[in-house]
Amino acid sequence: MTKKGWKDRAKRIRLLLLDVDGVMTDGRLGFDGAGREFKFFYARDGIGIRLLQRAGLRVGILSGRRAKVVELRARELGIDLLRQKIQDKARALEDILKKEKLHPEQVCYVGDDLVDLPVLTRVGLAVAVADAAPEVKAAAHVITRKPGGRGAVREVCEILLRAQGKWKSRVQTLFSVPTR
Repeated sequence: MTKKGWKDRAKRIRLLLLDVDGVMTDGRLGFDGAGREFKFFYARDGIGIRLLQRAGLRVGILSGRRAKVVELRARELGIDLLRQKIQDKARALEDILKKEKLHPEQVCYVGDDLVDLPVLTRVGLAVAVADAAPEVKAAAHVITRKPGGRGAVREVCEILLRAQGKWKSRVQTLFSVPTR
């Protein structure tokens, strides 16, 4: 579901900020017998992130929890804007805006739960995943068709690239074969 004006908002986006649990993952927390945490990330979300980066957009992670596996996934995807164990996401957003020299309307944030509301209400494009809390959906400009951890991030990447007229060129670069 989308609200009126979302395409114009999407055209201005320069930074995609993602929550982790419930957005990049399905929200389940797993621990092994030694107390090590594990999470499952959706491979197609990673491809969407890479396409977005290749189109010149920045991607960052803003999470209330800290997990080593998130650091590993961020490194794997070339995401250097990583904020974990954040108690005040609105303050973290302000710090990121200042550091990145961006305005709130240039940021898209994807969230799923109540702790994401302070950021969702401040950014240019607020996105809720399909299985987000009702209050989050109400605050969003866009609600994905896919749930968190199962393609929602990829869907957002496609929305941004299509709105900015970059989707076709990014997909074509995936299939171009270098000539010898």
